Amino acid sequence: MNNDSPTAPLFSIITVTYNAASTLPRTLESVKQQTCRLFEHLIIDGMSTDETLKLAENAAIKEMTIHSGKDSGIYDAMNKGLGIARGEYVIFLNAGDAFHSPDTLQRIADTIMANDFPGIVYGQTDIVDDGGNRLGDRHLRAPEELTLDSFRDGMVVCHQAFIALRRITAPYDLKYRFSADYDWCIRCLQHSRHNIYIDDVLIDYLNEGTTTRNHRRSLRERFRIMCYYYGTFSTIKKHLSFIPRYMRRRKNGINNQ
Repeated sequence: MNNDSPTAPLFSIITVTYNAASTLPRTLESVKQQTCRLFEHLIIDGMSTDETLKLAENAAIKEMTIHSGKDSGIYDAMNKGLGIARGEYVIFLNAGDAFHSPDTLQRIADTIMANDFPGIVYGQTDIVDDGGNRLGDRHLRAPEELTLDSFRDGMVVCHQAFIALRRITAPYDLKYRFSADYDWCIRCLQHSRHNIYIDDVLIDYLNEGTTTRNHRRSLRERFRIMCYYYGTFSTIKKHLSFIPRYMRRRKNGINNQ
């Protein structure tokens, strides 16, 4: 570990990569620019064959450590990150995603300190293109009050803007290939006594252009997860209310978290 501090950092920023040379630089730069340095930055790489590892090494982020090895997918890699994380809070910042501004991490730290270490701190997300240009709001806005029931409406908080106290987290369920993050957030909420909202954009989320096939498979997985936590009848009823929202998104060509 390159961190000179003998104590555990406040944050573990976990970035999962695989052949991410085209998207990783923005993420690295946003971490490097943070005014708050109470973090470790874990690069969990799936044995990239492009320039990903070289870019990470050359970023010269002293709080960074790089771990490269085989994994069975993004959620397996995230589990590896959780397994070695030392921070009190975990932030998953994927390659291409970025902190919204240089003081974002400091704002999160100040909020944590002012609110007696809540279980979850969260905020809003902007959707950006691969040049970092804002495309618009996320299709779901994070609510001012977040409860377990909030996730009946879907992924109401972007995973990257969902900062969780590490001790209330558990490994991602690998039976879900596309929506394990949705299940994970719900389980975190089950164990959180106090959730704090930051009324601002915390994360710039890269519009990934997920294929229609995978997007549909993700939605099917989310439906199964909703049925498990909230009941089948309630979930079907809720999905009927989603139809107008779905049609608006299709009309506008929106396909993001």
